[in-house]
Parts: sequence; structure tokens; C-alpha cells
Amino acid sequence: MLLFDKSLVWFRRDLRSFDHAALHHALTLSGQVYCAFIFDRNILDDLPKYDRRVEFIRASLLELDTALRELGGGLIVRHVHAEQAIPELAAELGVDAVFCNHDYEPQAIARDAAVAATLKKAGREFRSYKDQVIFEKDEVLSLAGKPFSVFTPYKNAWLKKLQTELAPAELSAYEVDALNAHFAPLPPAMPAIPTLGELGFEKTNLGELQIPTGMQGGQDLLDDFAERMRNYDSTRDFPAVKGPSYLSVHLRFGTVSIRGLVRRALDAIRMGAGGSGAAVWLSELVWRDFYFMILYQHPHVCESAFKPDYDAIVWESGPHAEEIFRAWCDGRTGYPLVDAAMAQLNQTGYMHNRLRMVTASFLIKDLGIDWRWGERYFAEKLNDFDLSANNGGWQWASSSGCDAQPYFRIFNPLTQSEKFDPDGKFIRRYLPQLAKLSGKHIHAPWRVPAMELQKAGVTLGQNYPHPLLQHDEARARTLQRYAVVKKVTGDD
Repeated sequence: MLLFDKSLVWFRRDLRSFDHAALHHALTLSGQVYCAFIFDRNILDDLPKYDRRVEFIRASLLELDTALRELGGGLIVRHVHAEQAIPELAAELGVDAVFCNHDYEPQAIARDAAVAATLKKAGREFRSYKDQVIFEKDEVLSLAGKPFSVFTPYKNAWLKKLQTELAPAELSAYEVDALNAHFAPLPPAMPAIPTLGELGFEKTNLGELQIPTGMQGGQDLLDDFAERMRNYDSTRDFPAVKGPSYLSVHLRFGTVSIRGLVRRALDAIRMGAGGSGAAVWLSELVWRDFYFMILYQHPHVCESAFKPDYDAIVWESGPHAEEIFRAWCDGRTGYPLVDAAMAQLNQTGYMHNRLRMVTASFLIKDLGIDWRWGERYFAEKLNDFDLSANNGGWQWASSSGCDAQPYFRIFNPLTQSEKFDPDGKFIRRYLPQLAKLSGKHIHAPWRVPAMELQKAGVTLGQNYPHPLLQHDEARARTLQRYAVVKKVTGDD
């Protein structure tokens, strides 16, 4: 039964025309459905003008618009402040309701509440649906009815709930194509999707990096990964190996469906075709739900530690802190794996997950820099930046978050390098000045005999820096720094 004559679907982080909760419900309940995306100036105005994410979004919107036109609709795209623009567009189109999918970030929740209030005053409905996670908010709780703060019991409860209660409902795709008769054609003289220049941004190296965009790009990556999924558990930690799915940016902007990915993993597990890799990959998808839940239940993590006692830690400050932080950002720490990882981030907007842990640990527990500094830098640079996962990862590394590593567990950047890039292949790719060093020597150039350095064309202090510090000494300082936590919490 149709409830609305006309409705508007507001696309945000769900840039696809298939398996889309809000779009499905709008088409089911409405006679005519318009579609819109807002380049929200509240977000874009604070971004650097060279931002691959904006180019990724725009390319994905071009594909989405084409797909919607083939279904009988099209995409209205504007570069304005979303909070005001959505109610104004709803009035302009004369719609009865605005449909969208849930967002769990505090600023987005406040924005949606403001939009809903404005629409209500005008006699219009605001309807929002779960779409970017399998389970949300308080759908997975402990036996005591409380949100989890430790991952493993959360994952066990997540899997149990999925497998015993709600598998068909939670994993079924939302139909769109069969409802295409309800798409409203674009209003006449609708402006084209803005160019990067019109948005105030510059062209990036997205195309040069051959980063696939849009729905087709996400599907191609998924198909490629399906052939490698069974080995995911044994390859995912090695940055020089093609182990990850590389789907994180597509998950971030919703050009793939989380339901489709989970179905793919479960099918591989059931059919025995996924080896042990499929189960490990599924766990990574569950981590994503976990961090969304943590952000929703504990929004204070955006500003402070999940564990409040950890805010008592005194971090490095002043000009020296600024100097060593900039060296970390620029990949000038003197530790090749850390520097190569930062070069990868700065040049491509991507960083391998193992290296996210290594570089975060180095910044926090070797350099003594507040984890929030690193969190902000990653937020600016990562193509796949997602507040919940980024915050969760940084708080994990700093030991201040839920289910975090103990504060006395401190990654040794040298042993991490020797273990996960044993031949130095990844280091050589991003630090070509070290390319001629042997696999034995490339991990710690400061330990290499002068004659070997000379043969390899490496001059410490000139074309590659001396290490900022010695790890063993830094570790001792970190244990002292975290002693305040031990006194308060009784941790040992």
C-alpha cells in the first residue's frame, strides 16, 4: 500500500542503486521517488583541496546517476549545506517524505535530527533505515542486557544472533530494480553533477593509482578477492603481498553492500571453499559493526579515551613534540617500515592494516605523542576514513579503547619489519633510496657497516635520516608514562 504520493531518497554513504534499504522502502511506499546527493559544505569546506575522497565520490555519483537514469530516475546533486538544503529540496519537489539510511556519527545524528525537525514543521516525514551494518545500536547485547566492550564475546553473540534468529531478514538484499516504475524522472533543466573545480577541489592521482570507483569498481574488487579469500588469514599481514580485499573505501562510501559481503563470506565458509581465510575476513566485517556500536553507545570517544583513566597520561608537548610529529607524518623517523608506511599513506591515501597498527604504536609508544594527533592525520589522509574504525584503531593502539592491547604491549618496529616485510620488498617500493640494501640490512640502516651503506648509495642524515630514537629507550619511557594508569587501574 502506498503511503506517500512523492518521496525523496537522500543518498549519503550508500552510493549504489542495488540492495539499498532506504531506496527500497521509498519505492515500496511511494508513488514517485526522487533521488539526491548533497556535497555538504559543512564537511567539504574543511577538507584539503587535493582530496581523493571527493574525486572518488564524484566518480561514483556519475555511475550512480547513470544507473538511476536507466531505471527511470536520476540523481539531483547539489553543493550546499545539507541541513538546510534537504528540507528546501523536499519543498521544491513537493514530496511527502524524505528517506535515508542511518548514520551513527554524533555530528550526523545531530544533522539528521535537525533535518527531521524542519521537515516535521512542514508536515513532511523523515524515515531512516539500517543499511551500512548487519547489527546496530543495541541489537547485540550481553546476557545482562548491556552493550559489549570486548570484541570476542560480541562476535560470538553477533554470529549466534545471525545464525539462529535473523539470517534471512538481516542478510537478504533489498530489491530495487523490480520497483523501478516508481522512480520519478529528473525535473527539467536539472544542472549536471558539479565538476571538481566547481566544488573547489583539484584533480588528484586517483586515476593514476588505478583505484576502482563506483559500484562496478567495488564488484570487480570483490570478484578478485573471492579468488584469494581462502588465503586471507595467511596473507593479510604482509604489506608486499596482495592479501587484503581493498574494499574498505567501497564499504566507506557504500558502493558495495555489507549484506552482500557477509553473504559471500558465509557462502564460502559453508561450501568449504573459503578455507580459514573466509572466517577471518568475516571477523573483520564483524569488527566494523563492533566499532559502529561503540561509537553510537559511547560518543565521548570522539574526544576522549574510552577508558577515562587513560586521559591522565601526560603526552609530549611543545616544539619538540611538533617536530617529531611532523617527522612521523613525513616518513622521516629513520625506521624504514614506519617511513615506508607513511609514504604509502601520503602518496596513495591507503595504508595496509598491519602498518596502521605499527605506525600508530610508533607514534604513541615510541614518540610519546597523543593518539588524537595521529587520529586526525589519518582522518585527513585516508581514502577509507571512517570515524568509528579510525577512532577504534587509534584507541586500540594507545591501550585507551575498548578491548585494547595492554599498555605494556609495545610493537617493536624493527621486529615487525623483519617479520612482515622480511625481504624488504614493501620498503623498497616506497623508499627507493634504500633499494640497494640487502634484505638483511634494509630494516635498520643505522646498524649497517659504513662500507655497505656506501655501496648501496645510502648516506644517513642526507638521503635517509638517522633514527629519531632507540626503541628500547623509548619503551622504557612509555612504561613510565603509562605508570599513572597502572596506579589508577591496578593494571599490571
